[in-house]
Amino acid sequence: MTSTQPPTSATKDVASHSDSTLVSSQGKTSIADTVVSKIAGIASREVNGVYSLGGGASRVVGALRERIPGASVNHSQGVSVEVGEKQTAIDIDIVAEYGVSIVDLATGIRRNVIAAIERMTGLEVTEVNITVHDVHIDEGEDAGDETPSRVE
Repeated sequence: MTSTQPPTSATKDVASHSDSTLVSSQGKTSIADTVVSKIAGIASREVNGVYSLGGGASRVVGALRERIPGASVNHSQGVSVEVGEKQTAIDIDIVAEYGVSIVDLATGIRRNVIAAIERMTGLEVTEVNITVHDVHIDEGEDAGDETPSRVE
């Protein structure tokens, strides 16, 4: 018995499928870091319980930027990525809404980001690291809801 057997057709199909996503006989596809960070930012914001993305300084800059007429929203705010030829790693900074399970929130963000990145780019996501910088307490709505319902 020899230990060097030719690959089975199933092995060939898996190898050729994963190799053909970004590199093929017709050329190579390169995906910029900004593309991956934008997709990750949008996918993170889609998860219920995410109030905003970014740490303190980046949120302040983002808030100022949004006040400028005609300025576009920075979808990459709070997201940093490392993109290789076939893999990517993602770091996301968030502010969670008060009352949301942070463990469940992180799981939901990871699931959504990985699905979006892998579906749209073909890159394998090796890790999604999430840092929760703050918890948002929506005091304005609580006070606003309480005032009209008072009967004196």
